[in-house]
Amino acid sequence: MKKLIISSFLAGCMAVTAAEKPNIVFIYGDDVGYGDVGAYGSKLIPTPNIDKLVSEGLMFTDGHCSAATCTPSRFSLLTGVHGFRHGVRVLPPNAPLTISTEALTLPKMFKQAGYNTAVIGKWHLGIGAKGTPVDWNGDVKPGPLEIGFDYSFLLPSTNDRVPTVYVKNHRVVNLDPKDPLFVGKKPANFTGTEYPDGKKNPEAMTYYKSTHGHNNSVINGIGRIGYMWGGKSALWNDETMSDVFVKEAKEYISKQKESKEPFFLYFASQDIHVPRAPHPRFQGKTKLGYRGDAMVQFDWSTGEIMKALEEAGLRENTIIVFSSDNGPVYDDGYDDGTKVHTSTKEVDNGHDGSGIYRGGKYQIYEGGTRVPFIISWPAKIKPGQSKATVSQIDFLASFAKLVGVELAEGDAFDSRDTLDAFLGKDDKGLPFMLEEARGLALREGDWKYIEGKKPQLYDLSKDPSEQKNIIKDHPERAQSMATKIKQIRQAKKGIRNLK
Repeated sequence: MKKLIISSFLAGCMAVTAAEKPNIVFIYGDDVGYGDVGAYGSKLIPTPNIDKLVSEGLMFTDGHCSAATCTPSRFSLLTGVHGFRHGVRVLPPNAPLTISTEALTLPKMFKQAGYNTAVIGKWHLGIGAKGTPVDWNGDVKPGPLEIGFDYSFLLPSTNDRVPTVYVKNHRVVNLDPKDPLFVGKKPANFTGTEYPDGKKNPEAMTYYKSTHGHNNSVINGIGRIGYMWGGKSALWNDETMSDVFVKEAKEYISKQKESKEPFFLYFASQDIHVPRAPHPRFQGKTKLGYRGDAMVQFDWSTGEIMKALEEAGLRENTIIVFSSDNGPVYDDGYDDGTKVHTSTKEVDNGHDGSGIYRGGKYQIYEGGTRVPFIISWPAKIKPGQSKATVSQIDFLASFAKLVGVELAEGDAFDSRDTLDAFLGKDDKGLPFMLEEARGLALREGDWKYIEGKKPQLYDLSKDPSEQKNIIKDHPERAQSMATKIKQIRQAKKGIRNLK
């Protein structure tokens, strides 16, 4: 066990005593782009609650997730290690847990500091042991509890994948043992609930049609990735999912009000990931189809969590981190009313979820990882705007510094202490930073190098939208940055220990 440090930190760092340790709440969006929030430039999606959070906190304009897809982003957020080091990619429905139960994780670190920890919402980091099929009718593990969370309430994969059930701690919620749940191949002699196959019966997709790749088991009129059998009593309702998660979060916060220990809540919303199925009270709130409406719903969820903290008298000494797992995507498998211009990738009516930045989900350009990034701590952080370059992968090392946990050399070794930037004391942030998609890119200040068969170099100070590849004009800089990526990729002790 790593020893706790309750003494003061080095000069220039903010120290907190055991009694002053703040609660930490992460509000994590899914596929929410830089330009999907009002404070970041959205004109067509009203986000009053997130904008209020901005007014009360620090708004980063160069804040990043580590990867342009969800599983590697979430992996690095919770482990402080880049996903590419472990070959982490977007996971299929039956994938085992990607995080080693032996590794230090964000919740484990907080537990060492005396925190209660919870995860509510989307998981998509795998469940179960490698080589052993998950028993969905028994104890569903290893999962969040085995990597440091005291409580979990999840959709185990994603809302467009099976199984379409909630898992509370180690058990599927509301599962009827007379109709057992199976994921994948149909069991021999199966006699339980069967769902339409979207490939064979496309007419079963009544909520809206699949445009590509979401046409296996059809549940609630929506085609999913993968097949499941049984478990009818445990099925979620897509349109009430946000309500369910918010209710869980509010109940958790209410319970912590009576506790003397601080808490860490990782609230991972399914919004605005496909299939977008906002509650009817949010449908039609924008002119951008269900994608825009789902963003209004996510804003509501954010406001409800803020309200719960205020009502519990916990807001002043609670750090709220608001961000997203990757940049925006439009048609991602369903004909849900989100209209996209083929040439520009802009949603109809002129809204671009990436703002001025190029690309989005799956892509190595800035729009893939530059996302809304807000940190609010009324007791300590002065509201404002920061141009510091920061990354979610650095939360683990930075919050460890804040709450007094000493990291061993091999722990979270790609996570660096950027606490001063997170608290508004440093307007520069990281000297360099990786961005990950199918390959890697390196940021050094305003310079960005993208590796590949046709490598690219951009000066973001002059070309923030990455329109002009200037690699031929700066061959020495490009070579230097390419060498740096190679060093990082080969660094066995991670970025934090890179000389």
